[in-house]
Amino acid sequence: MTPSSSLPHPADDDGKSRASRHAIVLALLGLALLASVGLSLTLGSFPTAFDEVVHALMAPRHSDIAFIVWELRLPRLLLAVLVGAALAVAGAILQGIVRNPLASPDVIGITSGAALAAVAFLALIGAGLDRHWLPASALGGALLSALLVFSLAWRRGLSPSRMVLVGIGLSAAMGAMTTLLIVISDDSAAMGAYVWLTGSLYAAQWPDVMGLLPWLLVAVPLCLTQSRHMDAMALGDHVALGLGVNLLRSRLLLMACSVALAGAAVAFAGGLSFVGLIAPHIAARLVGRGFARLAPVAALIGALIVLYADLLGRVAFLPKDLPAGIFVSGVGAPFFVYLLYRSRR
Repeated sequence: MTPSSSLPHPADDDGKSRASRHAIVLALLGLALLASVGLSLTLGSFPTAFDEVVHALMAPRHSDIAFIVWELRLPRLLLAVLVGAALAVAGAILQGIVRNPLASPDVIGITSGAALAAVAFLALIGAGLDRHWLPASALGGALLSALLVFSLAWRRGLSPSRMVLVGIGLSAAMGAMTTLLIVISDDSAAMGAYVWLTGSLYAAQWPDVMGLLPWLLVAVPLCLTQSRHMDAMALGDHVALGLGVNLLRSRLLLMACSVALAGAAVAFAGGLSFVGLIAPHIAARLVGRGFARLAPVAALIGALIVLYADLLGRVAFLPKDLPAGIFVSGVGAPFFVYLLYRSRR
């Protein structure tokens, strides 16, 4: 053994440092999310002490606030966590595939397709349709919108730049159609559509949580299996091909995961914008751009963003309950302008 072989390699030290940093960031964000859940359970139009909340969680049959905790607050905050995580991972996937820091589910028309389908559904409520079908309608609109983007952007392959351009055009067209439907709808349908478009977790129930959870349990692990391919594609198509990556198959699989996550989140929470843009950028600042490290951190950050946005909507303007999308957009719009400015510089 040569003397040099017994010395630690700088690359090994750097890899251990990154792994340690990633573990610390994940632990801190997990603790922050757990503390935020506890705080959210104690706040509302009927404030409760933390020990009362714990008692209601542990022994609901012997608690006077069990209904408030279990049926009103807990499903709402869990849905906020799941929605934020889904949108954040969907945005991280899109930014990696498109290689554009401004990419998000809004860019390729996923949100616009879901919004158009949801508003069209709400306009037909008067015809006797069951409102419980609204999430399925929104999810179907998101999937159809993504298929339309793929078909129009396809030309001897799937180009990320072409996909973004087609997505922007379709998003504008579907936004105009959504506005038209709101204008010609009756007042009650228009009000419901407006609240849904803003993004709200009001009156969230356990079926909503159970309806969104399977999408994350399937799509997130599936996209993590493609993390090496995602990192290779970030270096450019030629490098990825040289490393043996099947670009078409990997892009289609990752795009399917992104569409499923974003479409399901929008279907259950409405048009929450900018979460898929903000969370991956913050995560990249904390742990770097490797997708296997980035995705879990982005999911926790997205969950915190939506959780606190919904908490502000519930308690900041009592007795009114404002949509969480107002507060997310209030932070996301300036952040988007900052990214535009930085990319120009």
